[in-house]
Amino acid sequence: MTGYDTSFLGPDLAVPLPGAKQDVRPLDYTHFTVLLDRARRLAAATACTIDGATLVNLPRSGTWRLDPRVPADEQAGPELYKSNPLDRGHLVRRLDPVWGAADEARRANADTFVYTNAAPQVGRFNQSKQLWNGLEDHVLQYAATHDHRLVVHTGPVFGDDDPVYRGVAIPRLFWKVVGWAGAPPDSQADEAGPSPSAGGVATVLAATAFVLDQTPQLDEVQLELITAQALAADEIPPLGPFRTYQVPVADVAALTGLDLGPLGEADVLAGRERPASGAERPSEIMIQRVPRARRWAQLRSADQIVLGATRPTVRTQ
Repeated sequence: MTGYDTSFLGPDLAVPLPGAKQDVRPLDYTHFTVLLDRARRLAAATACTIDGATLVNLPRSGTWRLDPRVPADEQAGPELYKSNPLDRGHLVRRLDPVWGAADEARRANADTFVYTNAAPQVGRFNQSKQLWNGLEDHVLQYAATHDHRLVVHTGPVFGDDDPVYRGVAIPRLFWKVVGWAGAPPDSQADEAGPSPSAGGVATVLAATAFVLDQTPQLDEVQLELITAQALAADEIPPLGPFRTYQVPVADVAALTGLDLGPLGEADVLAGRERPASGAERPSEIMIQRVPRARRWAQLRSADQIVLGATRPTVRTQ
């Protein structure tokens, strides 16, 4: 299995796997890699490459299975999802690694149906869930450089207070960071979109991040009480409707404790805070000077996503 390719965007735009502090087991699949947290029995992070020029449109098909390379007690398997409304949420989206030759694309499709790539998510469909599932499509359409190539890192946010259901702590937040080859921030192409790779036009790494929140919109006391009652009855803990936010990459790193390498300084949101002197790191400025209420923009449509350095109007919930 080929796994995630760190130089997929080009030799000068390498994006390494997320660096985890906890004990993780790297697992390579076709065009993606899973970093499995042995203690949590879920992926701490996944990393996938998308070649938009050679995507293959395969119908949805696949059977969820355990990875035979991993002890069963290190995977959150079918027992977690039995007789309840939990979804097996693909961390690496089924469509994303399905590119290349026909056999290669079929292998990638099948590889996404492995429990190491699943995370328990709310089963109810809503508009924000549809938006979350289509974020890669929107960025792929924007990233017109390097034959529409993207790298996508995805995972849960592990919290100490995540409710434990059937032996698995259920995350309430998920994150996604997308990287691509873009135009330098001082180029004219930055206002209109990324520059084409043809003709020797220089490109730089660009990135943006998103957070999915399925925390119920209850006060803390209510949430603790309802969670305790549900778990005592062997019912799933309360999960709210999906809410999707565009956030600074640095906030994802802070939430997860992961080292996201060059993606933080490639953040198009942080780039809007870039000082003229260049004396400070844009990501640090973003975190220190901009309140979280302004850093986190709730999305209701793909049109609200910021993918260039131009400052958008402030959006409210």
